[in-house]
Amino acid sequence: MAHSYPLTLTWTGNTLDGTYNRNATVTSAGKHPLAVSSAAEYAGDASRWNPEDLLGSALATCHMLTFLALCAKAKVEIRGYEDRAEAVLDTVDKVTRITQVHLRPVIRVPQGTSMAKVVELFGKAHKYCFVANSVTCETVLEPRVIEV
Repeated sequence: MAHSYPLTLTWTGNTLDGTYNRNATVTSAGKHPLAVSSAAEYAGDASRWNPEDLLGSALATCHMLTFLALCAKAKVEIRGYEDRAEAVLDTVDKVTRITQVHLRPVIRVPQGTSMAKVVELFGKAHKYCFVANSVTCETVLEPRVIEV
């Protein structure tokens, strides 16, 4: 069954101005507006989310939610998850694209949890992550599991 996620992207300005505004707003019914821009390296506003941030965060979030669902199904208790994800923009063969997204979460589990099982489920989540299955960039998985 297909699902649809509509949004509206709104920008105003004048591209004939050499320093035209790159700021825009993304809205979707019932959600907070999201202030977006291009990356600072591309004359954007560094205080706003840019497409590279959003792609990295979409993949990181989808991977985490898939991982948590697999853990719940397998009855593996996870008590905390903090990912320091990073999207890498690079030019390869004259094409600029996101080439890698690094996922580096610290995963908190209770004493006595099978670390091997947690790492296995983390890797398995990549196979089922909707966003990972939608992009061509490499996803580098670097989990760190600690007992709390």
